[in-house]
Amino acid sequence: MKIVGFTIIKNALLNDYPIVEAIRSVLPVVDEMVVSVGQSEDDTLGLIRAIDSDKIRIVESTWDMSLREGGKVLAVETNKVYRQLPADADWVFYIQGDEVVHEKYYPAIRQACKKHLEDKRVEGLLFDYRHFYGTYDYVGDSRTWYRREVRIIRNDPGISAYRDAQGFRRGRKKLNVRHSGAAIYHYGWVKSPKQMKQKMKNVGRFWQDDDEWQQLLQSEDFFDYTQFDSLTRFTESHPAVMRERIARQDWKVELDLSKKGFELRDRLLYWFEKKTGIRPFEFRNYRRV
Repeated sequence: MKIVGFTIIKNALLNDYPIVEAIRSVLPVVDEMVVSVGQSEDDTLGLIRAIDSDKIRIVESTWDMSLREGGKVLAVETNKVYRQLPADADWVFYIQGDEVVHEKYYPAIRQACKKHLEDKRVEGLLFDYRHFYGTYDYVGDSRTWYRREVRIIRNDPGISAYRDAQGFRRGRKKLNVRHSGAAIYHYGWVKSPKQMKQKMKNVGRFWQDDDEWQQLLQSEDFFDYTQFDSLTRFTESHPAVMRERIARQDWKVELDLSKKGFELRDRLLYWFEKKTGIRPFEFRNYRRV
């Protein structure tokens, strides 16, 4: 059984992406890691080259920013590198630049890949998500955050990234998946208020039209972390690869966890989910088999 990892990245230093941690967290699971580095305004290429691993293969790419509507350029770049993966790979592990895998899940991930290797009905493996917000101490627990997504897929030319590459489809058909037994830790919303707003201004061009992006560029320089609907405190351990980054945190964000910014409908749905574990009307970019 061969597992190959891959990711795309651009302007990692400018936007303070934990891409090094993301890559390092996947390396123990994969036999090879392909990193597509987009032409950047910083030394992202040097950052990736500095990772000490003979599993890593770097490819370079130029992003077509005319495809930015709906984040399409992200799917295009994801598919571009997906087509460059070795043909003998059985499974493909996709990780985004702000996602990290906890080492406690390594055995479960490899076991799930092995268990479903011969069952061709299973086209992908599903991961739970922990969405951190503001600092490494808070995690979203509302419908605002997607609960699960596919991160391991078959090495199959019929599968491609969907929309802005949040997940994958076979054409327009959802993939048949089983759960991996693992979770992804998503750190995209953990930055200082100033750095968070700067990142939003930098990457807004991937989704917004010119007028919307210009409005964002002209907005204040600090992100207001108090605008959330529901959070809970994270009391477990973070992945080991995140320790140095967490130790470098030089900002504080104090949030009132008793605050619930819901309209009545969402408040009722939140209450129901906490009581039953069921999320009614949930969008699922996959089909569980």
